[in-house]
Amino acid sequence: MGGGNRRAMVRSGARHLSQEPRPRSAGAVLLPVFAPRARAPQEFERVWGVIRIANGQGFWGDWLEAPRRLVADGPIDYLVLDYLSEVTMSILEKQRRRDPDKGYATDVVDLAVSLLPRMLQRGIRIVTNAGGVNPRACARAILEKASAAGIRDARVAVVLGDDILDRIDEMTSRGVRFDEIDTGRPIEDIRADLLSAHAYLGGFPLAEALATEAHIVIAGRSTDTALTLAPMIHEFRWSEQDWDRLAAGTIAGHIIECGAQCTGGNCSVDWQTLPDMANVGFPIVEATESGDFVVSKHPGTGGRVTLASIKEQLLYELGDPKAYLTPDCSADFTSIALRDDGPNRVAVEGVRGGPRPPTLKTSITYAAGYQAVGALVYSWPDAAQKARAAESIVRQRLDDLGLRFDEVQAEVLGLDACHGPVAAPNPDPPEVQLRIGVRAAERAPVERFSREMIPLVLNGPPTATGFGDGRPHVRQVVAHHASLLPREEISTSVEVFDLS
Repeated sequence: MGGGNRRAMVRSGARHLSQEPRPRSAGAVLLPVFAPRARAPQEFERVWGVIRIANGQGFWGDWLEAPRRLVADGPIDYLVLDYLSEVTMSILEKQRRRDPDKGYATDVVDLAVSLLPRMLQRGIRIVTNAGGVNPRACARAILEKASAAGIRDARVAVVLGDDILDRIDEMTSRGVRFDEIDTGRPIEDIRADLLSAHAYLGGFPLAEALATEAHIVIAGRSTDTALTLAPMIHEFRWSEQDWDRLAAGTIAGHIIECGAQCTGGNCSVDWQTLPDMANVGFPIVEATESGDFVVSKHPGTGGRVTLASIKEQLLYELGDPKAYLTPDCSADFTSIALRDDGPNRVAVEGVRGGPRPPTLKTSITYAAGYQAVGALVYSWPDAAQKARAAESIVRQRLDDLGLRFDEVQAEVLGLDACHGPVAAPNPDPPEVQLRIGVRAAERAPVERFSREMIPLVLNGPPTATGFGDGRPHVRQVVAHHASLLPREEISTSVEVFDLS
């Protein structure tokens, strides 16, 4: 069932929702699952049979104005906000350990509250993975701030079940394996250093959350594509065997998951002529029940939606193009037919899919030592030679101190750091930046390295600058361990919180 076994309910004094009959608790209200949603009058005309799903964040740190402009500048029905990465999950877990009310993408709180009045007026709903490792706390923070802002009608549904950190030992005791997908390394090698462990959920648990009539759906570690797929499942009532349609919705999510990367951002084709990138339009999927869809953006915004920009994004993080595996289906990227549908419109048609895999991918992170990176800038003349001389001095001093590292890396930006030996000759650059990074299992040698860069300002090659940040900061290294988990090990649930 989508991301495993599913149940919908509410705890902690919020409203109780269940797919099965249960006693009604005091003050609780039971709502029907998959009830039709009454839409508020909208300022923009709604096209019958089409739902508009926009993505306003491609990562935690994306352009803050994008979601607001998507809501204000044209018609949309759903606003997707994609915040998470593997490293982000480990950072959020550390925050939750320090404070049980943290562990989510905090940017979403102010954003959601600022958008709620217009969302409520126009029937727009948010679907996001901003919940990180603490979706409940994220929901409570949004509702508390909404209440303080005078908003009285807001409902938030959270999707639970992806967090498996506390279940690792129990599952391994039953013979469940968490061997790393690529290397086969057993989880026992890193068990003592685990920071976070999550199973990727698909679109169906999120669709169940939408069925609660929530204005905002908050998930933890879902697939990026699930955020876009879920509204299609909910609105069009797709079943778990609608492989072609699910594959089409998955590919729609894949195209817009990185935000403006499919509307001109990071596009290598004619990038010099991209218009008004300071006001780039973020992507919108105009989806239909058949699975065919159009990628567009609001009129009057910057950037460009073209066959080239969509093709580039389709290749992003793509493995086997004939079997792109998700919790919901297997999507065949070779079946995609792209068609120019007019200015800033690309139609995507003919997508084919297959059955979902029997396993769910897990994202497990663990502490893998410490690292630090230091940098100095050297200017003309002989900038590159000065940087290499400084590197040699640092390496010799580290050796003289008897320090041992798992890795020492150095690069000269402005010379060959990006292209290496195929870089165009540049024998006398006006300036370069030397970056040296080290990594070790213990903190002490990395800490000592952090004191070896800045002295070169006075006792190394001349013209050193760019040291305003002082000594390099020592940081914990977070490594990623991906594995596969039988999907029946995961049971998802939905909890609903509201202000009414």
